[in-house]
Amino acid sequence: MTTVVFAGPTIRAEEVQAYFEATVLPPAGQGDIYRAARQGAKAIGLIDGYFQGVPSVWHKEILWALEQGIAVFGSASMGALRAAELSAFGMVGAGSIYEAYASGALIDDDEVAVLHSPAELGFAPLSEPMVSIRATIARAQGEAVLEADQAAAVLNAAKARFYQHRVWELILADFQAAPWCEGFRTWLKSGRVDAKRDDAREMLAVMAAYLNGERGALPAPPLKVERTLAWQTLVRRIEAEAYLLQAEDRRVLDELRLDPDHYEGVRTRAMLRHLALQEAGKSGRTVKRAALAAQMSAHRKALGLFSSRSLRKWLDDNGLSAADYEGWLGEAALAGTVAGSLNGQLAPHLLAELRQAGDYTRLKSRAASKERYLPAQEQPAKPVTEQERLPLTLWYFEELLQRDVPDRLDDYLEAIGCRSRDEFYELIRREFMYHQGRKTRLAPEGRN
Repeated sequence: MTTVVFAGPTIRAEEVQAYFEATVLPPAGQGDIYRAARQGAKAIGLIDGYFQGVPSVWHKEILWALEQGIAVFGSASMGALRAAELSAFGMVGAGSIYEAYASGALIDDDEVAVLHSPAELGFAPLSEPMVSIRATIARAQGEAVLEADQAAAVLNAAKARFYQHRVWELILADFQAAPWCEGFRTWLKSGRVDAKRDDAREMLAVMAAYLNGERGALPAPPLKVERTLAWQTLVRRIEAEAYLLQAEDRRVLDELRLDPDHYEGVRTRAMLRHLALQEAGKSGRTVKRAALAAQMSAHRKALGLFSSRSLRKWLDDNGLSAADYEGWLGEAALAGTVAGSLNGQLAPHLLAELRQAGDYTRLKSRAASKERYLPAQEQPAKPVTEQERLPLTLWYFEELLQRDVPDRLDDYLEAIGCRSRDEFYELIRREFMYHQGRKTRLAPEGRN
């Protein structure tokens, strides 16, 4: 989640993603900007947000995101309001609606409010925002469809209505007898202005320029967010959401705790996963579809989930939906990318773990035995040739390890800390020579 855009009735997700790759979330409510920032967003675009029924986006969470170095953009609707209020602190506003609020030409929140359908119906707008009504009437007046007094009358009629009732049919109901009304109604079919959508697209273009490096760095926020009691309460509430457990999951963990050795091993892996995902979020890492597909293939192969039926049963048994499963595997792949990037720093820690587990002396003895044996053999002076690579690879994976050759060999090499294919092929050639030599003497040593 490196770029996030909150959108709903103003603009569709497909339109947003035509500008750049982004996670498009529903209209923002209180805490949503903070959540996106905590989950690794590096740029946030705020278009739509809730005005009633759900607490609105809090100014302080935007300021906190800015403090973390996250670029925050706003336009069109709630985004225009917050950008006008916070532009002095680093939030970037775009579009005529933002400019109107920033200059004081617009003051009321209801200017951008609309009634819309629920998420299941795509947040379809069910009323007309006042800013679009103003822009539409200004165009009609400019094109001589309405005279000044007629335009003022329509504006007053629209503004007098509650924002949920601002629908052209209702607005024009009071002017049915006016000679200009029918002509204006006909003109609306092609002349209507969607001011909020226009501004949203302008903001997305500004974001795209920033993401593509065509816009310089944004100014740092001039202040640090004060950690007030209200702020701490919000943070605790949102942080707690990640740790809410279903009763069934809680009972599973209770069973795990009864086996302390098993618990310790699982806890260590869970801690490493948690830290790796935190690091991935800080560094803006993402997972490509190919890596996710490889992770899924490996997991299904490991558990024998070869059919769709067996996979569905496994998902049901584990309380996961298909989306949960994909997200879970995506996290595993993401954590793996972090582990690979740290290979150069892990050597002393790997040795420490081997000593703690009592494995260091066994591997040291085996390495010394190999060093004594191999110099006595006629070792090739040249690197492993292309012709040698395939048979060596098949021997190592299929005969020695009793497993399939990985589909993505480079990913496998990164996972075991090999810096190159040449290093890997030399490693397994030495193992092959040592292994073959020992066949004539003692039984092969165990690998574990």
